[in-house]
Amino acid sequence: MSGNEAADELYLDAASTEPVSRDVIEAMMPFLTEAYANPLSVHQPGKTAARVLSAARASLAADLGARPDDVIFTSGGTESDNLAVKGIAMARMRMLRDRYGESVKPRILISAIEHPAVAQSADWMERWFGVEVVRIRVDEQAHIDMAALERELAQGDMTDIGNGEHETAGQGSGSALALTNRTLLVSVMLANNEVGTIEPIDEIARIAHAHGVPVHVDAVQAAGQIPIRMRDWDVDALSISGHKFGTPKGLGALLLRGRTPVEPVLSGGGQERGLRSGTQNVAGAVALAIALHESNERMAGRYRALAESRDRLMDAVLRVEPRAQVTGDPKRRLPGHASFVFPGLSGEALLVDLDARGIACSSGSACALGRHEAPATLLAMGFTAPVAKSALRMTFRTPLTPGQVNRVAAAIEESCHSLTHAHLSAPAGAR
Repeated sequence: MSGNEAADELYLDAASTEPVSRDVIEAMMPFLTEAYANPLSVHQPGKTAARVLSAARASLAADLGARPDDVIFTSGGTESDNLAVKGIAMARMRMLRDRYGESVKPRILISAIEHPAVAQSADWMERWFGVEVVRIRVDEQAHIDMAALERELAQGDMTDIGNGEHETAGQGSGSALALTNRTLLVSVMLANNEVGTIEPIDEIARIAHAHGVPVHVDAVQAAGQIPIRMRDWDVDALSISGHKFGTPKGLGALLLRGRTPVEPVLSGGGQERGLRSGTQNVAGAVALAIALHESNERMAGRYRALAESRDRLMDAVLRVEPRAQVTGDPKRRLPGHASFVFPGLSGEALLVDLDARGIACSSGSACALGRHEAPATLLAMGFTAPVAKSALRMTFRTPLTPGQVNRVAAAIEESCHSLTHAHLSAPAGAR
């Protein structure tokens, strides 16, 4: 390990946000300066902006295994999740009640480890529309219980399917529009932001569609890190957030197939198929397309090395700190994602101590920092609250060198020793 490597801060919080590359900045600049026209304007500069927007849409779709007309540009993952969960649920709820009447109790199924953007959107539907929210349990590695998903979907099946007036011709009983189930939507994440576990989305979609229920996938943490094939998996909606793969913050997209009914949650000028009103951010769309393409190309070349360095890091941490436990699936997880719990220690104290040693990481979801709560994901996985509060997450997009792995392991060993000594030395009432 060189002196410069030891002196530099090591950023291991890529799951929270990534830097913007020079290529992305340079690609955006013309559309912030000279070519700034509104893409809906009918003059020549407006037409130029429209062509660029269309090209960005096509590029983004190709890199996500979708079609250009699936892409709806948004302000980020939170808006995309809100539009998917609330929009699809409201549209299908209206159709369901038109057919079966107001006595039907609609439901939304989400996993027990969803991001607040999904979980709170589902809870909003419960609060304002009386929709039942069912949280599907997960196992100790954060894998969704597929048998429980199947049982819950079966409970929602409607025996009286009416005259079929709302069904879509040619799509069959598995159609996302088939109103044969009172479940409005299944929403699950592709890869967990806190423990890195990857879910079997194609199998989830197959089970849900067999009951006529559409599937939304929160792919915010996965985009640019693992291959995404939306149409091959047959999912109906998929959310991404640009700053997770190298765009400025405040950019994202919802991929939504035309067969899926959705109610807009914003009213206005009718942009983005009438589903996301607001003048389109052409420079932002370009940034999304360029950054995702760059990330996918890097992933193809680095995936194995990234996963190998992740495994070396996890092994090194377990070697220097016997109390440490890896959280999530040790193999079927994001390649640059290592997460742990350290029973008997505070995750936030460990985070602060490591930061002082030049290691920038996270104690869990960046959206929950400062709340001093036990991470809901780890509680759902069966950890006790005190152990869940000891969580630490290290995420990176470039394979770690052996020297960096050793540096992190040494810092964790020193931090754990220091914090344990401080805890044992504190007066009993202060512990």
